[in-house]
Amino acid sequence: MLWLAVLSVVSTLLLGVLWVRATLRARRRDAQLLSLCATFGPPIERAQSDPRVLLAWYPVACAMRRQFAEAFAALSADPSKPFPWSPADIEAAHARWTADWLEWERHQDVEHRTMTADIETKLERAEATTIPGLKTRLEHLEQQKLEHYQRRYEEYVGVSRALKKLAELASSSGGDDTIPSGA
Repeated sequence: MLWLAVLSVVSTLLLGVLWVRATLRARRRDAQLLSLCATFGPPIERAQSDPRVLLAWYPVACAMRRQFAEAFAALSADPSKPFPWSPADIEAAHARWTADWLEWERHQDVEHRTMTADIETKLERAEATTIPGLKTRLEHLEQQKLEHYQRRYEEYVGVSRALKKLAELASSSGGDDTIPSGA
């Protein structure tokens, strides 16, 4: 009878320990999920307007996905849309980057044409003494436009290529996110 009582106490303690252990595991998992959401929430939002943020954070997401595979799987409701960025998100970021570039280019062209037209109008009405200064301003404006365009174009091409590599990687990786050098 004593053995039966001891066995009952031991089994009750064992069940209690197992319940506490399961509860602690669930809390740890919940804490991981909340931590990942808190970590990636702001970059996900910022990447919507600036794809360079995605380029900076994607390697971090890959490293953390390998480290916390279960938590990332839990946050990825659909396996084709891994948390925090899916291949479709990367492609959308690339499309936004290109659209932003085209908008900047159009705006830059309109702005330059307006400033050029202003100087040319002044040239038509200018006296002989002010013509050389206006021509110099016109040349300087053209040089400034080319330099600014070149800087922005280099940035556009660099980010665009990196996004393209990232999109290819994300589409072909099947969840194994190894960042190639140069991405």
